[in-house]
Amino acid sequence: MNDRIIEVQGLTKRFKELTAVDNLELNVYRGDVFGFLGPNGAGKSTTIRMLLSLIKPSGGNISIFGMQLHKHRNEILRRIGAIVEKPDFYLYLSAYKNLEILGKIIGTDVSNKRIMEILEMVGLSKRYKSKVKTFSHGMKQRLGLAQALLHDPELIILDEPTTGLDPQGIKEIRDLIIHLSKDLGKTIFLSSHILKEVEIIASRMIIINKGKTVVEGTVSELLEAQNLKVNIEVDNADSAKQIMLNTKWEKCISASTNNNLEVEINKEEIAELNRYLVERNINVSSIIPTRSLEDYFLKITEESEK
Repeated sequence: MNDRIIEVQGLTKRFKELTAVDNLELNVYRGDVFGFLGPNGAGKSTTIRMLLSLIKPSGGNISIFGMQLHKHRNEILRRIGAIVEKPDFYLYLSAYKNLEILGKIIGTDVSNKRIMEILEMVGLSKRYKSKVKTFSHGMKQRLGLAQALLHDPELIILDEPTTGLDPQGIKEIRDLIIHLSKDLGKTIFLSSHILKEVEIIASRMIIINKGKTVVEGTVSELLEAQNLKVNIEVDNADSAKQIMLNTKWEKCISASTNNNLEVEINKEEIAELNRYLVERNINVSSIIPTRSLEDYFLKITEESEK
């Protein structure tokens, strides 16, 4: 497998009596779009702050680019771009001026051309002269992304980058992340509560709960390992349910209405169940299988609570 960009071992953070992150393990490989998921209070933001050296771990080890974070902090952070919560700006200066000042602060020789390229990338080039105080929340999120990309980082850490964006804005950020990964070869570490977006763009992911790893792996493999939700449209759902009693599918029924059955089965059983119903004179009008990261996330986090 590709070399590891982030390697976290036994990471722990305690705040007095609260253990926010508890012996966490994760690996992010070069070129990953890595989804970092968990319910509220799972320890995601605390972990991201430790990755960026904003807070000190209580225990464990963080290596980034093959270097120990606590020993090579400055060298590592120069190669990272990040958005953590709400970005800060000089509100009475323009978007362009904010990026120009940031370039000087971080010691990067940022050309006028580079600033305009980044503003174009995040969809703000037409407002480059506008004062940031006139920007919507979503536009400020995009400018925050521009700040994170200004010095051409190898690793980009994004904590809820689509907060405050409308559906079109969310799509633009999604397309930008795909562009950064596929076309520019960036490694993306993405924390988001919009699971559909993570499902579309992430190659690998981890779900954490109560500061601990629940599951980690490729998005496709983790979703393939789960049963499908299958919506079956029939002429009589009650009759279909009756026919399924005392079969292996009896406990698979999760919901039903007059003409619809929802069952949870694996992919290989769909044709078999269809044949079983039709042979017993149940008219099947349609079979629609669905599998989503949202369903998987809810199932996994609920199981981790037990």
